[in-house]
Amino acid sequence: MTEVLSQSEIDALLNALDSGEVDAKDIKEVSSDKKIKPYDFRNPQKMSKDQLRTLEIIHENFARLLQTFFSGYLRTAVKTSVLTVDQYGYSEFSNAISNPAFLTVFKIKPLPGECILDISTNLAFAIIDRLLGGDGENESIKRPFTEIEIILLKRVVNKVLLLFKQAWENIFEFNPNVKKIETNPQFAQIISPNETIALITLNAKIGVVEGMINLCVPHLVIESIMDKLTTRSWYSSRNAREEVVENKIIEKRLKNTKVPIAARFGATTVMIKDIYNLQIGDVVKLDNYDGKNIKINVGDNFKFIGSPGSANNKMAVRITEVKKDGDEADD
Repeated sequence: MTEVLSQSEIDALLNALDSGEVDAKDIKEVSSDKKIKPYDFRNPQKMSKDQLRTLEIIHENFARLLQTFFSGYLRTAVKTSVLTVDQYGYSEFSNAISNPAFLTVFKIKPLPGECILDISTNLAFAIIDRLLGGDGENESIKRPFTEIEIILLKRVVNKVLLLFKQAWENIFEFNPNVKKIETNPQFAQIISPNETIALITLNAKIGVVEGMINLCVPHLVIESIMDKLTTRSWYSSRNAREEVVENKIIEKRLKNTKVPIAARFGATTVMIKDIYNLQIGDVVKLDNYDGKNIKINVGDNFKFIGSPGSANNKMAVRITEVKKDGDEADD
């Protein structure tokens, strides 16, 4: 909105123009300046900072799950952390992959398109070595993967993708499915080179071997759920999920809680001397008992009405009526 000058400010400006302190050309140049924001058409920015921050939060959780899994699975000290989360053109990612590589192309149904999990070769060989009984400390292996090694790594990747699914549960539930394993980057072209991708880079250290794990998630894949990629949505979904879990735990514990239940046939008042003289076969008459309606208490609370009977040669009470809230019991 244009600023409105007061009369005193207008007079001061005119006096400055008359005295030569201010040049009218300078005023025109300042007013004609326009703010120009550079835009790279080769690398279009389709994701906001908040969406990238949400992706970072999701994959920080994924890194923690990955660290716990690898530490137990490989029986060695493993550390994983998120290095960067940013958006690039797909060509920048594909051109940076060395050959040979270990690339897993996978789908996350029901979302369209495919994603890539890139595990650096030194990490991949360290995992294989640990699985086959070695110490996993040989960092100088530079050769293509054998068929047996690829099968071993594919089993590991299937477990890793389940953790990837778990990390995304607060935003969207999907089922990851491995489509193929590639060791040559040229055969892992999942989208056109100019398409935007979210690239999540994790640093992993298995024993003394350190390397990168890259997750390439094309914008086309997550375009339909971009509105959910906000920190507010992530935290609210997480809180709602935790509340549901807590409610289920409480419900389960309540259902397994034991409470006393008693059928009250009636009551009466008897003198001590009469109780002392009671014999087998004597009858004690109860007050307020018509032979049909029996009050059933759960704990100290009157909840049901029943009728007497037997089941499996034992005395029993059949529930005939449920006491509704607000009903009063006859004391």
